[in-house]
Amino acid sequence: MMLFDTHAHYDDKRFSGDRDSLLASMPGQGVGYIANIGTDLETSRQTVSLCDRFPHVWGAVGFHPHEAKSLTNEALDEIEKLLSHPRIRALGEIGLDYHYDFSERPVQREAFARQLEVARAFDVPVVIHEREACQDCLDILRASGVHKGVVHCFGGSVETARILLDLGFYISFTGVITFDNAKRAPEVVPYIPSDRIMAETDCPYLTPVPFRRQRNHSGYLRYTVARIAELRGISFEEAAEMTCRNGLQCYGISQ
Repeated sequence: MMLFDTHAHYDDKRFSGDRDSLLASMPGQGVGYIANIGTDLETSRQTVSLCDRFPHVWGAVGFHPHEAKSLTNEALDEIEKLLSHPRIRALGEIGLDYHYDFSERPVQREAFARQLEVARAFDVPVVIHEREACQDCLDILRASGVHKGVVHCFGGSVETARILLDLGFYISFTGVITFDNAKRAPEVVPYIPSDRIMAETDCPYLTPVPFRRQRNHSGYLRYTVARIAELRGISFEEAAEMTCRNGLQCYGISQ
């Protein structure tokens, strides 16, 4: 039995001191697959480098909504080239974030739509980030014609989950579902079909209980998977197998 951390950021500077040793240790901790997700051009390049160096690391490349203001034509051309790498399996992390507005909202929407066009042209799944921008995100997704990928760190309602599932997307959960204030989790986590649910760390962020506020890493994924198992009334082993299988299917990785 292996776990799949379907969304991680090992390019983050918080891993500068022990990145290689930590990643090398993950298969021994039961984490057989990791998807490192780019957020701009530099982290996308770093993602490719990690994929080349670690056989259990796969990746996605793209521009996060925070970085939408930096998505030039030249940068998008390079993202398209990086998509040809055999271990890059998705375009992401893309989407909308109206909480921080680090890029202006019209700029975010344009960057999101442009990257969805690329995903459709290259026939690759997308990794979606959405915060406080649900309706705009759904509208742009519908207009794009893209019907495969994952909405990561899902914290929305059952109704929003239903819409995303109808559009063809997987739904992924982080350590947030272990928090006391994750009020929607007991309803939403059991609602997701067994062939559409995924698990992730979003490390170094969103560390699950009992390690909350420490730096997160893929070794802590088991706490999120255990919570999924608890909420769905299944064993840890069943939840691990289910979320790993779905991650492999979403990213088109042969086991």
